Amino acid sequence: MRFAIWVLVLVPLLAGAETAYITDNLKLGLHQAADTSDRAFRTLESGQAMEILSRDRNYAHVQLPDGAQGYVKAAYLVSEKPARLIVAETQSESDRVSREIEELRRAFAAPAVTIDALRRQVVDLRANLDEGDATVTELREENEDLRGRQDQYKYSLPFRWVASAIGVCLLGGFLAGLWWVDLRSRKRHGGIRIY
Repeated sequence: MRFAIWVLVLVPLLAGAETAYITDNLKLGLHQAADTSDRAFRTLESGQAMEILSRDRNYAHVQLPDGAQGYVKAAYLVSEKPARLIVAETQSESDRVSREIEELRRAFAAPAVTIDALRRQVVDLRANLDEGDATVTELREENEDLRGRQDQYKYSLPFRWVASAIGVCLLGGFLAGLWWVDLRSRKRHGGIRIY
């Protein structure tokens, strides 16, 4: 029986524990008297969160986050956050995200510079590679041309070499002829040179 009484007493308290807010642009007094007929001992601003302990048609018994309890007029309580509080929370979150983004920008500034430098280096290396490929292609073509010429002149001698060899042979032949004529002339005349 006692358990049933406790359940009946606690169920409305547990069911009534909902969060409410004071509506926009309003200052509401927190009173000791249940009918708010006494002077308010505390002034509450719009957006103030509080827990409703009990509520009737006109008044609500509330507890503030700091533990203070009192009575307020129920007509000024809403279950949704007022726009002023939502705007303040949104602005606070926006400021936090902006700070976080700025911190991330600063944190990634140095790696971004390094990445840009590496990208430029990659572009330069690709240009050098393309230039090297062009040079290799050019040298291959030149090599093929030289191999073709080599096959064409495989059994021929260079003109300079042939001309030089002929010149040496003519000069040598001329000098050998002079020597031979001189030798024959001296033999014929008893060792005396006659020209």
